[in-house]
Amino acid sequence: MTGKPSTRANADSAPDVPRDAATADVLVVGAGPTGLLLAGDLAARGLSVTVVERRRRSASNMTRAFAVHARTLEVLDARGLADELLKTGSRLTGLRLFGNLSLDLSRLRSRFPFVLITPQYEIEHLLERRALSAGVHFRHGTELTGLHQSADEVTAEVQDADGTRTTLSARYAVGTDGVRSAVREALGLPFPGKSVIRRSIILADVRLTEEPAALLTANGVGDAFAFIAPFGDGWYRVMGWNRNHQADDTDPVELDELREIVRLALGSDHGMHDARWISRFHSDERQVPAYRTGRVFLAGDAAHVHSPAGGQGMNTGLQDAANLSWKLATVLRGHAADPEALLDSYHAERHPVGTKVLRSSGALVRLAMARTLRQRAVRTAAARLLSTARPAGDKAMGMISGIGIAYAAPRGSHPLTGKRAPDLGLVEGRLQEVLRDGEFVVVTPADMPTPVSPVPLVHTHWTDDRSTVLLVRPDGHVAWASDRPDPAALRAALTR
Repeated sequence: MTGKPSTRANADSAPDVPRDAATADVLVVGAGPTGLLLAGDLAARGLSVTVVERRRRSASNMTRAFAVHARTLEVLDARGLADELLKTGSRLTGLRLFGNLSLDLSRLRSRFPFVLITPQYEIEHLLERRALSAGVHFRHGTELTGLHQSADEVTAEVQDADGTRTTLSARYAVGTDGVRSAVREALGLPFPGKSVIRRSIILADVRLTEEPAALLTANGVGDAFAFIAPFGDGWYRVMGWNRNHQADDTDPVELDELREIVRLALGSDHGMHDARWISRFHSDERQVPAYRTGRVFLAGDAAHVHSPAGGQGMNTGLQDAANLSWKLATVLRGHAADPEALLDSYHAERHPVGTKVLRSSGALVRLAMARTLRQRAVRTAAARLLSTARPAGDKAMGMISGIGIAYAAPRGSHPLTGKRAPDLGLVEGRLQEVLRDGEFVVVTPADMPTPVSPVPLVHTHWTDDRSTVLLVRPDGHVAWASDRPDPAALRAALTR
């Protein structure tokens, strides 16, 4: 950052915590992107974190997620990670779907007006390095076998690959262990929903002899649907589905089968060859009814799963983690005026987002799989509306990219409350840079004194003569705003 240094208000450090591997402030089950971001955030705030992961620690080039949207890049930027990730993939500023639906991502009001195509393992490597440097304790090759909680702690029973059983304890636990979540099962929570595509979506990373005309190509013709996106390093992610060939997920799959699907849907297989991996899967739409049960939380695919259309799955999980991490840190550091209400707000804010993602991704996949004349007419009308009506297109891009997601605000609040704060240019630097401290940020006119705050706070200033006062949460959403400098009202907002 450049310019005037920011001012911290009452930013006392977290209390010393034990680093015993068997005890922690937070136990995270699952070391995918969601769990890694959450663990790194908490450890960076001085808390002790243990991550349990069933998989052994090893490098892998297998990945299902590949799209990183604008809001997720902002979340990573607020941790100083976005620029490094941008070096690993290719940027798409436009999406062309169903042949005639075009979305211009360059219109997104973000530092990142594009979608980054990069393998999930690149994100995991980046987040794992951050978590390790912050002091997170990892237990790979370890499976959760039981989970219990009392009024004061969570106790987890785990088993290592060699059969050794251990009991771990923590003040809170978070299940980020995917669609087959052992944490969700231990809580006895249902996972209601249905299969949107019951069988045999084929995924592969391949090389192509002929480059597609559009960077991102997706289309459905008749009974086939296919999708091609470049990673930027000579490899392409290809997805295909054929209504007339429905195999089980466990059935063998060959590249010739995917070639045929892509030719049916796109007119050419573009000389597809040399698959580095290929797999079948099916697509469900499911959401757990409660993201919080006592001292245990669910995030990412453990809480919600949906179709791959729109590439929103991993992004939604990472934003779950960004929402939950600062709330857990605030409570564990003793800065929450009402700890239970703050922790409950995780479900209140993120469950509706998960529901919207299920609906939007489901709508996209159903449009892609349109079969009857009526369904195709609806798809054509929807494509025309989103392509030509700018407000409708912008709303769709805001949902898919994540920058349009806002949280409910109390009645009578300032219109900005609950919305994502843009990357404001401040005297102290960009807002995303200031947020790297992981604390609340208040933006005020230059002559307003630093407020006395019960929570760690970074005081920043407008570069012009604006009188608006903004209080921005650590996750980049506006907690409170006023169009006039009112120190008393700001102090009251800080105690809520």
